[in-house]
Amino acid sequence: MTLVAEDLLLLLLDDEKGTLAASSQLHLGLGGALLVELALAGAVEVEEKRGFWHSAKVRPTGVEVEEPLLREALATVAAKERTAQDLVNRLGKGVKKDLLASLERRRMVERRTGTVLGLFPRTTWPAVDSTHEDAVRRALTAALVSGAEPDDRTRALVALLHALGRAHRTVEHQGMSGGEVRKRAKALADGDWAAKAVKDAIAASTAAVTTAVAAGGAAAGSS
Repeated sequence: MTLVAEDLLLLLLDDEKGTLAASSQLHLGLGGALLVELALAGAVEVEEKRGFWHSAKVRPTGVEVEEPLLREALATVAAKERTAQDLVNRLGKGVKKDLLASLERRRMVERRTGTVLGLFPRTTWPAVDSTHEDAVRRALTAALVSGAEPDDRTRALVALLHALGRAHRTVEHQGMSGGEVRKRAKALADGDWAAKAVKDAIAASTAAVTTAVAAGGAAAGSS
């Protein structure tokens, strides 16, 4: 089974060009996906927020995980009490390379090297086998456009894509407007989750990503 972070990366990759959307905030989205995956596995929990000035910390629960990237992420959580916002940033740094290598091993993408204008080196990751990605996209379309109730993994992807401002660009609208798709994505992200730990991790992760996206947009607007 793929990780939520791997699915998010596949959805943000252009299948033909092998380039990434939302690249400036991508590491936060991937860090959030790893944190959410740990919560889905029951390996972490977010403490109760005790006041306006108190930033809730993330703690390990003692549940072990098998996947190497998740073990590394859990070790970061266990090393020191940190906020979800801090962890999303830490977990996301440098992880794109490992996730792309994993997808390459699974023969979902391939690494291609080249140059831009014949001068600047560039690496792209076009799709090789999009069977899994197509299935993920169908599940997202069912949730965002057809009104189906998603499982927690699909809902987590919806929430992360919404935070990155990409939910409405990931599925065919089938007659709906982009605004309607965004509204549905927000409703799913804010809705009821099977486990409070997952809801808290999603809320903390997407808040960190949304803040970064908004800050990036403000900076671009002022330049």
